[in-house]
Amino acid sequence: MDKRIGFIGLGIMGKPMARNLLKAGYPLTVYSRGRSAVEALMADGAAGARSSQEVAERSDVVITMVTDTAGVRQVILADKGALAGMRAGGVIIDMSTISPAATREVADVVQARGVHFLDAPVSGGEGGAIAGTLSIMVGGEVEVFGDCLPIFQALGKNIIHVGGTGTGQLTKLCNQIAVAVTNLAMGEALVFAAKSGVNLEKMHQAISGGAAGSWQLANLAPRIFRRDFAPGFMVKLQQKDLRLVLQEADRLRLALPATSLVHSLFNALETRGAGDEGTQALIKVLEQLAGVEVKA
Repeated sequence: MDKRIGFIGLGIMGKPMARNLLKAGYPLTVYSRGRSAVEALMADGAAGARSSQEVAERSDVVITMVTDTAGVRQVILADKGALAGMRAGGVIIDMSTISPAATREVADVVQARGVHFLDAPVSGGEGGAIAGTLSIMVGGEVEVFGDCLPIFQALGKNIIHVGGTGTGQLTKLCNQIAVAVTNLAMGEALVFAAKSGVNLEKMHQAISGGAAGSWQLANLAPRIFRRDFAPGFMVKLQQKDLRLVLQEADRLRLALPATSLVHSLFNALETRGAGDEGTQALIKVLEQLAGVEVKA
């Protein structure tokens, strides 16, 4: 592989994504706030760095995968950030989920320095990151997207260039609306079945193959049955994304009643101290309202 890749942010999603770049044969330099994550990738064959700037100095393309908008600004634009180390003509790809408006602002600063920028958030959770089957929605210059396509192909399967800068983030927010509201619909179906005495596993099998089938029903319902609330995607990160949705909806003067409701229910879940659990934990709020437990 001719491009040297830098990867910043080795959390639940970033670590397996970085590993897939190594498997694809890319020379990789990594940095993360947690040194243990950097050392784990070094054991797999990556080079470790002590700052985002150092990553960029060793790379042609730098990928950022961090928690939120403030984190993206920090690792790209701050002192010792990636932009300080990028050569003109290099590429920064932000694969985090952040504010579309902030994305455009960061892109303007990056491009003014002669560096290309793509916003490329992902969907598919930890499982998709590990398997290299993520959906990747990319905004930015189409020529730069084409040049970076082999990199994206090491990380995902459904890779779509959706438009100009910021449209990747807007598309990801569409994704989060659909994901969160479907999670709520699934949860209501499960508590209805539990309360009415229907066999949960047989009900699940019966409806999964029809029009009600969804990723959430296939992947999250079995975990709920086992009372497994370990995160593939944390509640607090889902809430961060839903706040971005509702901020953008407010700017557009747009009513999103179902999204607003699920955001409120996740607030109730966070009040119970479940912010670090997986989003399937939404069922706990519905169970409390229904006076029933969804358990196989």
